[in-house]
Amino acid sequence: MRLRDILGLAAAALVWTALVTGYATFRIWQQGQADERRPADAIVVLGAAQYDGVPSPVFRARLDHAIELYRAGLAPAFVVTGGKARTDRTTEADAARTYATKRGVPEAAILVEDRSVNTVESVEGVAALLHARGMRIALFVSDRTHMLRVLRIARDQGLDAWGSATPTSPTESTLARRVEATVHELGGLAIYFVGGRAPADEAETSAAP
Repeated sequence: MRLRDILGLAAAALVWTALVTGYATFRIWQQGQADERRPADAIVVLGAAQYDGVPSPVFRARLDHAIELYRAGLAPAFVVTGGKARTDRTTEADAARTYATKRGVPEAAILVEDRSVNTVESVEGVAALLHARGMRIALFVSDRTHMLRVLRIARDQGLDAWGSATPTSPTESTLARRVEATVHELGGLAIYFVGGRAPADEAETSAAP
């Protein structure tokens, strides 16, 4: 193959990569901005970091938004997710349950998925919980950049999944943090589409401050 042909293929690959990346970025933000709140069987809060039982600012933003949706009567069940790192004394799900009950969510309404360490495991665990109870429609709560991947995984798990992202996450506090979160999601989507798994460095317990 001649050098000109090789350079042409390389240029075409770069253009294709740029187009795909641009479209994926557009879809991440399009989905994140779409508040799809509606009646559902369950409201599902994706886990984030917690510190000895205290939700991090990112986690609190998710929980506060989910509690608002629950108070609006959109679902009878409130699902909390997330396991723990080896050094943690409690799980993200436990921290979320305590936080939610202190703010008026009845203990009896809360379902717990507390074994996952990344987004794929969280959503798979939630799907198993809901399917076992004859529930199918789920309203997911996370950050705006996270929502596209969450919903894709949930739908692959057979759920009728919708998203209502928190508008107050610290991940959107600066342009640098928005860019960082978007780049992370681009990688997460690529890895999920190729292998159906989560990025090797993704952990719900350390994904957000």
